[in-house]
Amino acid sequence: QVQLVESGGGLVQAGGSLRLSCAASGRTFSNYHMGWFRQAPGKERAFVASISWGIGITYYSDSVKGRFTISRDNAKNTVYLQMNSLKPEDTAVYYCAADKVRLRLDPPEYWGQGTQVTVSS
Repeated sequence: QVQLVESGGGLVQAGGSLRLSCAASGRTFSNYHMGWFRQAPGKERAFVASISWGIGITYYSDSVKGRFTISRDNAKNTVYLQMNSLKPEDTAVYYCAADKVRLRLDPPEYWGQGTQVTVSS
């Protein structure tokens, strides 16, 4: 089992920045691909970004490419999502995810409980 706990969500104005963190426990974090998804009201949960174990290959959805950066610190068992130039359409619950096999986490084996990000215009 892998437990994932997100933090760092909140309310921010459009154009601002937030950094989400996801602390993992339970298994060897460095062996897992990690990522972020988000779910806006009335919409399906959608992929945002992922990072591989090992050399840290990253993938991003087109909607966040160039604005968001995913990174990981294996010593701290934590994955981050730095979100810059935030837009109101980025408003959603953001979920951390982990999988040992699927680099794009489609679907992931483990989910966090989610953290709310609200971007005001």
